[in-house]
Amino acid sequence: MAAGLGVLTPSAAAAGRRVLPGDSIQEAVNFARPGDIITVMPGTYYENVLITKRVTLRGYGARTVIKPPVTATTPVTPVNPGTPVAPPEPGATGAPVPSGAAAAPVAPAAPGAAANGRALTCSQADTGICVMGTAEQPVVGVDIRSLTVSGFKRNGIWASHTDRLSVQRVIAEKNGTWGIAQERSTRGLFRDNTARDNAESGLFIANTVDREGGATDTLGAVVRRNTLTGNRIGVTVRRVRNLAVYGNTATGNCGGIFVVGDEGDPGAGDMTIRNNRIHENNKFCKGNSRLPDIQGVGIVLTGAEETVVRANSIRGNVGASPLSGGILLFKSFVGATNTDNVIQDNEVRDNKPADLANQGTGSGNRFLNNRCESSVPAGMC
Repeated sequence: MAAGLGVLTPSAAAAGRRVLPGDSIQEAVNFARPGDIITVMPGTYYENVLITKRVTLRGYGARTVIKPPVTATTPVTPVNPGTPVAPPEPGATGAPVPSGAAAAPVAPAAPGAAANGRALTCSQADTGICVMGTAEQPVVGVDIRSLTVSGFKRNGIWASHTDRLSVQRVIAEKNGTWGIAQERSTRGLFRDNTARDNAESGLFIANTVDREGGATDTLGAVVRRNTLTGNRIGVTVRRVRNLAVYGNTATGNCGGIFVVGDEGDPGAGDMTIRNNRIHENNKFCKGNSRLPDIQGVGIVLTGAEETVVRANSIRGNVGASPLSGGILLFKSFVGATNTDNVIQDNEVRDNKPADLANQGTGSGNRFLNNRCESSVPAGMC
């Protein structure tokens, strides 16, 4: 058994690495070969993690917790796979801590530093796990599962320029912006996660967050069977196209699901929102420069096109916000219209001020066979 990081014998090195309490997850990632599986054992790890290559990072769910670092140490420079590495001295950063010793929290490189030759644009010091590719070289096939990321100033997990990122059975809680978020990426899979008590969206997928622009094609991203509670918004998909949001449960948020577009071309939409359970999202969230107060919101489409909202259960969303109600086609603040959307076969009951509402001047929107009691304008139930 090699010293440090729980590295397996050379013949099995590509198969997996273990990180024990007192070790550094970041060091394990730095020294991993593409395709390696890094297993983070039960414990609490005080650090930020940057991933720029294809690895699997997995833990033991609620028993493996990543929290913000408390003290900073000198980061370890990544090495090329296969380069001989001397084992660290006991007590050094990332080295096993002798029995009975306290594990020192570890901080990574400063925000903006380069990692594996790639500029770090994620605010790493404020985020639990950053997955970062570049426009020229997206990072492909990163798999994050069965971990808890808790209490970060910005995001639990943030990803940019990725393809086929998979985030499964992750708990993202009490983070200052988003629980799990992704931009400029394709074919992401977000399944069986729990996002709770995050200041903004539990799950957030966007074209880009640093400028306006037309919607981008996610090439079939999937948001499936996630549990979202206590967030400002359960799921937000902003200025993207071609994805599915289904089988999720959103309750106790200020709002359930938001589909947001703008006047850019192409427009946001061409997606399916189905079989979600969106009940009693009646938490109150004060408005900001982009949105009014949010309370009692089921599903909102604003500036969306060719989106199918089907077979959802939307109950008991009650509030006095302009956004309140069951399913709402909302007038966009930037003048983008909702066009050619289909709202069909939903159970929409006990939402106030209305179960269904169609605002704005959009055209081609159809409300078909929904089981509801009230609508604005009347006659859509």
